[in-house]
Amino acid sequence: MKLYTIETGHFKLDGGAMFGVVPKTLWNKLNPADENNMISLAMRCLLIEDGNRLILIDNGIGSKQDAKFFSYYYLHGQATLDDSLKAAGFSKNDITDMVLTHLHFDHCGGSIEWNANRTAYRTAFQNATYWIGADHWNDAMKPNPREKASFLKENILPIEESGQLKLVKHGDCIYEHMELRFSNGHTQGMMHPLIHYKGYKILYLADMIPTQAHIPVPYVMGYDVRPLDTMSEKTAVLAEAAADDKMILFFEHDPLHEACKVEQTDKGIRRKTLVDIKDIS
Repeated sequence: MKLYTIETGHFKLDGGAMFGVVPKTLWNKLNPADENNMISLAMRCLLIEDGNRLILIDNGIGSKQDAKFFSYYYLHGQATLDDSLKAAGFSKNDITDMVLTHLHFDHCGGSIEWNANRTAYRTAFQNATYWIGADHWNDAMKPNPREKASFLKENILPIEESGQLKLVKHGDCIYEHMELRFSNGHTQGMMHPLIHYKGYKILYLADMIPTQAHIPVPYVMGYDVRPLDTMSEKTAVLAEAAADDKMILFFEHDPLHEACKVEQTDKGIRRKTLVDIKDIS
């Protein structure tokens, strides 16, 4: 079994939206905003290689949208999904399992691509099973007004039409070294794979704790549909991680660092040590 960090590029979102009620005087020290109040964020994914299984968790924003759409998000950086997979020795056709934490466009946009003559959409991972939480799928089919703009039908419906979709719920097992956890604060039924790897437990946080700057419990995104639930979910996860030195938190959106351990301090739970997945032994 081997893990690879898959970088798919950076984008920008409004800093105030990313930190909710936290004043800019505080969050700007952690992730400085540009002249438009936008902050840089990664779209970082995780790849698991084990025998004949190649499991990818999330896939970034993709490349099929038009220039107007991408102009809202200031895509930057040199990394792409295809290049990162290639650097690891793989291609999209090698992926056997596509695990989607949730269906917001910056997490699942790479799921679907144009066909060769750009007349129709097709799944980008032709040989993969697409695993999505059942509760989240049902919610995305009838989105609430707060989230509707994040659920793009072209990212979602072709998965079902392809016949590659598999819905999962709490307690299901899709891979022997992975537990599936779920949260409801950011969006209904967001999935968090917990990967057992070389004696460690790596928790894929998705948007529960998108960056290291969001570790303090009150630092909750304005995008969350149930911010008080997010705070409760964060509190439980951070307490578990602080009590277990073998637990590593993986950040999908941190612009600089991919993972860390945490510890209890007199200011609450904070980062203990940075971790690079490739260095775990």
